[in-house]
Amino acid sequence: MNHSDDNEIDVLLRKQLEGPVPDNGFSDCVMQRLPQRRRRVVWPLWVGILAGTGAYWLSLLSTPLLQVGWRDWFRGELSASAISLMAVAAGMSLLACCWTMMEAEDH
Repeated sequence: MNHSDDNEIDVLLRKQLEGPVPDNGFSDCVMQRLPQRRRRVVWPLWVGILAGTGAYWLSLLSTPLLQVGWRDWFRGELSASAISLMAVAAGMSLLACCWTMMEAEDH
């Protein structure tokens, strides 16, 4: 089933049923007995981000391409190194936005 099927089923049910279905308090009883939602644990995500960032910086710290790119970027010069750093930063930002939008669709 997809979203269009869900919409058609929803319209059909709304035409046939008017108002809530009487269940003599069954729904309320079930909702009260359900366990509370567990909070999401976010620290593994942040540890992974920090570890990845640290590994990235350690691996590229001695690379002259990175040093030249940062120097040129801060001076406002458009060298190949600076452009590649800008492209990587833009690409990572785009990936983060896409990931955020995909996560938002799941909820």
